[in-house]
Amino acid sequence: MARTTAQDVASFFVRHRHEHGDTITNLHLQKFLYYAQAWFLAIYEEKLFDDRIEAWIHGPVQPGQYGRFKHNGWSPIADNIESVHLGPQVAAHLEEVLDVYGDYSAWDLERMTHAESPWLEARNGLPDDVSSSEIIRPESMRRYFYGRLQAQQEGDRS
Repeated sequence: MARTTAQDVASFFVRHRHEHGDTITNLHLQKFLYYAQAWFLAIYEEKLFDDRIEAWIHGPVQPGQYGRFKHNGWSPIADNIESVHLGPQVAAHLEEVLDVYGDYSAWDLERMTHAESPWLEARNGLPDDVSSSEIIRPESMRRYFYGRLQAQQEGDRS
């Protein structure tokens, strides 16, 4: 199977939102990329994509995809995106990410990521308003979200 890239995942998210009549800003997209990677690591114990995610002021950011859509500013992404072909497991995973996180505002998603240990660990005590390009380690994401997955499963059994 061909390796999925952050560009593939970003294209999926933008096109999916457009096809369903929903908007998506770059801030939304960055958080969707982060949650897609983090939950994939927790569930499948492997990376969804190899591209790095950094701990920026406004939360996790995949720099390449941020740059790709930067020209939209804070406005919804208006780019016309070609469809991407992803395997059924990856597509189902990305749909689930949108089902869980798609109704949150970009600011809610930012606040959520600021309270999660992967972003906090990468920033290592740096104030929220100070720039950083520190990498959010995949192992940190896997460990934190695996813990959340375990807690959810234990809650489902009780």
